[in-house]
Formats: sequence, C-alpha cells, structure tokens
Amino acid sequence: MLKALLFDLDGTLADTDPLHLQAWREALAPWGLQVDEAFYRKRISGRLNPDIVQDLLGLEGEAAQRLIEAKEARFRELAQDLKPTPGLHGLLAKAEAQGLTWGVVTNAPRENALHVLRALGLNPPLLVLAEEVGRGKPDPLPYRVALERLGIEPGEALAFEDSPSGVRSAVGAGIPTYALLTGHGKEALLEAGALEALRDFQQIVDLL
Repeated sequence: MLKALLFDLDGTLADTDPLHLQAWREALAPWGLQVDEAFYRKRISGRLNPDIVQDLLGLEGEAAQRLIEAKEARFRELAQDLKPTPGLHGLLAKAEAQGLTWGVVTNAPRENALHVLRALGLNPPLLVLAEEVGRGKPDPLPYRVALERLGIEPGEALAFEDSPSGVRSAVGAGIPTYALLTGHGKEALLEAGALEALRDFQQIVDLL
C-alpha cells in the first residue's frame, strides 16, 4: 500500500539545472574549464559539491569551500522566479486527498534547499539532506534515512528523480522510482533503474 511520495529537489520539483549550469560555468571559468550541457550532465549533475570540486580541480578544505559557497550564492541570485514542474501541485493535492505524506531527499546544501522550497511555496513534511546524513546520492543512504524517519517500507513509497545518480540512490534503497526528463536522456534514466521516464508530473497523477 502506497504511503509516501519522495522527491528529489533540483531538476525534479523545478527545472533548476539551467541555473546551476550557469552558476558552475561562471565559477569554473577562472580555472579554465568550459561548462556546457554535456559536461554538466556527465561531471556535475547529481553529485555532491565537495566531490565535484575535488574531481574537477583537486581542491579540498577551505579553498574548496570558498568556491562552493560562491557558486551556491550565485545560484540563489539566479533562482528568484522558479516555477514548479508542471503537474506537481496537482500530484501533491491528490496525494494529500489520499492521506499520503511526502518528502524531499536531496544532495543540495541546506541553504539552497530551503531557498528553492520557499521560492516554490512548498513546505515538505520531511526534508532529508545528504550533507547531514553522511553520504550523498548515488549512495542509497539518503533514501534509507527517509524511509526510516517515515517508518515505512521501500515498497510503500514512490520516488521521483531526474538524474541517473538520483535514480540509482532511490532504487538502491528498494524504492520504485520514476524519472523526470528535465536534464537527462530517457535511456540513461531507464538504465539506472527507473520504472519510466516522464515528461512532467501530469503523467503520474492519473496513476495514483
């Protein structure tokens, strides 16, 4: 029996990836790196910030943190007029009518997550931040923590993700997972374990 819907944040609740791409492009340009959409999908999307800057630049510690904070501050400047993914509010309304709870499971830093949720007018009953549980997606731990906090089994939830990394995290925790086609191709999302790749949330409302 379905009891909860679990959502990734960036690229799932709203199409924020173009804003992250721009912020990373500006942050990495002084280092001689050119960030286009293919580079972003392959090297950045779905990963934790410390892993990104260590992989791309070999930075750790304070130097890495300064770059990350500057990039995320720029993202928040850009993310002022966010629109929810089509069908999201309808899906949440239907879930509430059926007595389902919902939550957000994200690799985003706390300040970013709260900024995006405020911009969208959302107040999830559950918010799981990878940086606070010790490991980020694609590790299943963030979703396992979500299940534990809700007191439910993997088969009693549905997850919604937009990146192969996120899909692997949710599927690794045993949760049936749908993917949103906001940033990655259908083939990569299905290969990661998604049940289906959706254009937006309108396609899932009728299935509940």
